[in-house]
Amino acid sequence: MSDAAKIDAFYAKDRQWKAEMLALRDILRATPLTEEMKWHQPIYTYDGGNVAMPAGFKHRCVLSFHKGVLLTDPEGVLIPPGDNSRVGRIIEFHARDDIARLKDTIIAYIDEAIELEKSGAKVDLPKDDLAPPDELIEALEADDALREAFDALTPGRRRSWILHIGGAKQAATRVARIEKARPAIFDGKGLNDR
Repeated sequence: MSDAAKIDAFYAKDRQWKAEMLALRDILRATPLTEEMKWHQPIYTYDGGNVAMPAGFKHRCVLSFHKGVLLTDPEGVLIPPGDNSRVGRIIEFHARDDIARLKDTIIAYIDEAIELEKSGAKVDLPKDDLAPPDELIEALEADDALREAFDALTPGRRRSWILHIGGAKQAATRVARIEKARPAIFDGKGLNDR
């Protein structure tokens, strides 16, 4: 199945936030962005760089900007998608009317995100201040292949595993999380890529 067919099937699926997702798709497709399928969902890119991604969750629909932290946000609508987010920012919607009301803002932010891609702008992140939990350090020292796979992950994917594994209160749970994470780490995936 082609990417276009997969994307059409994704949007055709009966799901919560379907109307909102279709409204966002209409806006995104009217821009110079390219609609691609990555991570089992539509991503909108410019010259190969990820720019935006609509998504539906239990209590909200969002438009995520991959380098959202670089956007100027004059309307004050961008928020981090989670407590540990450093780069991405989202606009949150709770009804289709929200999208219609913010359409001009959405288009302006997409235009700005495209200009950032054109300029080659990068997010300059400070060195990550997260220390891997002892159990992860021990697992990486004991298994060269796992260490190589972990080191090959993007910084964000490494960070997701450190947060997930280190978030367990008990050592046994941290060890169990490492074992469960092994296949994904070897596949080059972060916690949320599954």
